[in-house]
Amino acid sequence: MLVKTGNSLDRILTLELVRVTERAAVAAARLRGRGDEKAADQAAVDAMRRELNQLPIHGTVVIGEGERDEAPMLYIGEEVGQGKGPKVDIALDPLEGTTICAKNLPNSLAVIAIAEQGGLLNAPDVYMEKIAIGPGYPQGIVDLDATPQENIRAMAAAKGVPINEVTACILDRPRHARLIEEVRATGAAIRLIGDGDVAGVIHTTEPDETGIDIYLGIGGAPEGVLAAAALRCIGGQMQGRLVINRDEQIQRANRMGIADVRKKYTMEDMAQGDVLFAATGVTDGNLLHGVKFSRGDRVTTHTVVMRSSTGTVRWIKASHTDMTKFEAN
Repeated sequence: MLVKTGNSLDRILTLELVRVTERAAVAAARLRGRGDEKAADQAAVDAMRRELNQLPIHGTVVIGEGERDEAPMLYIGEEVGQGKGPKVDIALDPLEGTTICAKNLPNSLAVIAIAEQGGLLNAPDVYMEKIAIGPGYPQGIVDLDATPQENIRAMAAAKGVPINEVTACILDRPRHARLIEEVRATGAAIRLIGDGDVAGVIHTTEPDETGIDIYLGIGGAPEGVLAAAALRCIGGQMQGRLVINRDEQIQRANRMGIADVRKKYTMEDMAQGDVLFAATGVTDGNLLHGVKFSRGDRVTTHTVVMRSSTGTVRWIKASHTDMTKFEAN
């Protein structure tokens, strides 16, 4: 039974979240490399919904895969769980990196974050400007309103290295052509990624392993909230600002309780209170190994699960031999 202890979520939920992302990751992994993004995404959505509905929670999806009229995706506002237990906000991406999965490229994940009700930013499914760095640096050394050159120089100074030893992670998109040019002009290196900016942000937390010091650029707002939830648990700094230009986007944001669409959100604005975060690898990557299917009906999964109130990060490599739990009921 899931209960609240003081102002935090019961730690029992930590393992439950692992099961949720494992199910979604295995479902998507069965369609790796098949070139069908929609099928892989739908398989992950269906598996994640089934597992969420087994949890003794009253959950509301505040970051999902779209609006209600886009169902059967796990849409914003959808209620999940058994309808009993604590009320929680849920941010999720059943298949972070659909194109990555379809092409069987690195760093596709199944991702979820849970916080107490009101703890996660209820953001519309629009773009978001983002900047993020890992832990161990003074607060405020980088800023969304600073130029890329200023942020790179500040990062190098804080790390105590020449600029040419700093690496920025940026989504490989035409909209980032000028950003890429400006970062390279400083002498810093760039790691371009095709998709999966939740993993891109998390990579800044272990630069010695990933080689990434700072994340810059525009990606999805849902992924921004998920990344902020992870950094709340593992440490680091992040800022985000919604990219909203059209009247209908402004109206949608207003309906979701966002009065200032140009607000610069801190990591704490996007993920407050006690936060739990879990991600399971779908394909192999810098952060997690992908799902492995072995002869004899054995599946191996690799998951990271974190909790902000304790600062605990657990890496779970699980071997599964009961295949029935991965099948639709």
